[in-house]
Amino acid sequence: MHTHTIFVISDGTGITAETFGTAIMAQFDTKPRIVRIPFVDSPDKVHQAIRQINHVASLESNKPVVFTTLVNQEHLDLIEATCKGKVFDMFGTFVRPLEIELGQKSLHRVGRFADISESKEYLERMEAINYTLAHDDGQTHTDLTGADVILVGVSRSGKTPTSLYLAMQFGLKVANYPLIPEDFERKQLPPALEPFRKKLFGLTIQPERLSSIRNERRPDSKYASLQNCRYEVAEAEAMMRRSGIEWLSSTTKSIEEIATTILQEVLPQHLGH
Repeated sequence: MHTHTIFVISDGTGITAETFGTAIMAQFDTKPRIVRIPFVDSPDKVHQAIRQINHVASLESNKPVVFTTLVNQEHLDLIEATCKGKVFDMFGTFVRPLEIELGQKSLHRVGRFADISESKEYLERMEAINYTLAHDDGQTHTDLTGADVILVGVSRSGKTPTSLYLAMQFGLKVANYPLIPEDFERKQLPPALEPFRKKLFGLTIQPERLSSIRNERRPDSKYASLQNCRYEVAEAEAMMRRSGIEWLSSTTKSIEEIATTILQEVLPQHLGH
């Protein structure tokens, strides 16, 4: 049972506000329910959001918390005046003091995806996502020269979600390849990867966790057996050590932590973006 309801209100997607709000709430011993209300860009939608907040306030003992990135000041004033939640205006906290510090007015853009048809960065990110999807799980060997990074590791060690996160968040072209029994028998990396060792980064995982994940997909199979998982993980780690590939365990790390480590080791220049 949740202890607090957190509303995230934005005239854009609300993704940025939700990410920030979730990070803030993670500092407290509470189990919040997150309710994101995006595209609040008219008085009618503002009133709908207020009704939703006030309804929750009437049902729950704890006052709702409201994180907002509303650009429209009239809409924000209306929420602050009439909703029965504790409102945190993220633009008021950060953007307005920065306007004073920088000596200029902000552009007051609604959301990060404004004018996407004109955005070179957005188009490059779409291209990176398409590339990453096409090069998932060793589907193709073509155009590996175009990859920013190539992830290797045993099947189900977290390569695909990490690849997509890097593509979506950083616009990186990421290929990923599963290390399979044939590679272990040859004691060599897949031949297609040999010319690109500087782009390789490895993921490993605890065999017990790997067995649990694989059993969800193929219950009671050799593929999912603990004995086989121990063999594959040991062989993959030995191969990465022999090949001089940097690697980490995904067992207890979030995708964000894994991605940040990969950027530090392989593409540190992208941490500044």
